Amino acid sequence: MSARRSSIALTLIATGLAALAPACSTPTGLPAATDSNTVDTVSLFALSDALTDIALQNPSAYLVQGELRVRTDLSTVFDFAFDVDTAGRPVLLPTGAMHLGTVSGLQRSRTPFDSIKIAPTGGYEFDSALVVRPDSVVLVRARPITCVTGITVSLYAKLQVLAVDTSAAARAGGGRRIDLKILSDQNCGYRGLEPGLPKQ
Repeated sequence: MSARRSSIALTLIATGLAALAPACSTPTGLPAATDSNTVDTVSLFALSDALTDIALQNPSAYLVQGELRVRTDLSTVFDFAFDVDTAGRPVLLPTGAMHLGTVSGLQRSRTPFDSIKIAPTGGYEFDSALVVRPDSVVLVRARPITCVTGITVSLYAKLQVLAVDTSAAARAGGGRRIDLKILSDQNCGYRGLEPGLPKQ
């Protein structure tokens, strides 16, 4: 088990223990945050390239819970995927746009990545592809999860597109790719999107 996944498991245990001790709760009634937000860099490969043997080994989707890159040939549990549309534009696809249920949503942001402090609860698109370009900033509302405390909520994340390679050479060489920096809040019920322990 990776150090990050071990940290998530410990966070879930700690969250459950915090729920048993109201003195450790925040003013909002949530258990105290135990998992620090960090910025990660990930690469995803176009879904439509997954017909080649090389591309099939590459992840095309991302699951916010656990901060995991996902191969869509192995799992339908993810929050968004990357592809290139028929016009050659890079797109991010929430689950509804892939006919997998409207469990996750995406929202374009005009606010710079580092200036986004808290995720909004509304304004997410669940059924349509979101065209992106380098420097695009996107907010993610992840699929609902049930916390140790028994409440069901969504996790939230923000991402910025660092680079996109949709060239024919990329397709022939293993898959067209998007590089992202992403920060997700793994604390159940929290929407804080700053590095470190979130405040809410």
